[in-house]
Amino acid sequence: MTTREQLLRVRTWMPEGLRTLGDRGARYLRHHPIAALTTVGEQFVLGAHTLRYFATDLVTGRFQWAEFVRQAAFMAGTAVMPTVLVALPIGVTLSIQFALLSGQVGATSLAGAASGLAVVRQAASLVAAILLASAVGSAMTADLGCRTMREETAAMEVMGVSVVRRLVVPRFAAAIVVGIALTGVVCFVGFLASYLFNVYVQGGAPGSFVATFASFATTGDLLLALLKAAVYGAIVAVIACQKGLAAHGGPTGVANSVNAAVVESVLLLMVVNVVVSQVYTMLFPRGVL
Repeated sequence: MTTREQLLRVRTWMPEGLRTLGDRGARYLRHHPIAALTTVGEQFVLGAHTLRYFATDLVTGRFQWAEFVRQAAFMAGTAVMPTVLVALPIGVTLSIQFALLSGQVGATSLAGAASGLAVVRQAASLVAAILLASAVGSAMTADLGCRTMREETAAMEVMGVSVVRRLVVPRFAAAIVVGIALTGVVCFVGFLASYLFNVYVQGGAPGSFVATFASFATTGDLLLALLKAAVYGAIVAVIACQKGLAAHGGPTGVANSVNAAVVESVLLLMVVNVVVSQVYTMLFPRGVL
């Protein structure tokens, strides 16, 4: 009996549910790696074209300023309030944890430096990027996906209008600007929440909180947070736009593209955050608290 006959004989004895599950698993393993590589390649190509058109349009004066302002206003209005509501508990949580830790080691005066630096260096840009990906990125993907389903993007290409230049570049620039602005909001709200909780709830000294933070914080910390915010905004915009332009399959396909855009953006943001933080730590070891 050959191997193929043995496999067929085994399949006949398997329950219907197990056979269906096995077939789905085999199809997934066969097609998913190729689809994943195709998606990554399309995102790299879209990112390269977006950067090229963004630079050339700024130089030649063809940049879509009206669309940029409209998209930036929409993104800010969508993400500001959720960002503030998320930044408040994060600042309070960091204040609680660092106050307990500093109390255990007998360095309660360093609570302000620890919680403040945690907000500025890590929490601010990452929270802003995650809110940007979930609130704004999903909206971008849904918008471009609906345009693709209605064949608006195909009509633009037929008329000789570049979809990347007309639709993607303004959203790309707006996501970067709004990401930087949201990072500033998280820095302010998170630090303020941490300060108020430490002083009025935990009984900390206001002067000690601010003085220790000012002693350890540097301009490079804020610049790093803003740089990461710009990178995160660019990543979110490219992934969201690619998923929207590649959507297919009607409303279900658009919904799947939105879900995939949010998940992929958050996962990639986490990886990039680890890499950037490690590089910064290696280049500026004295700046680590």
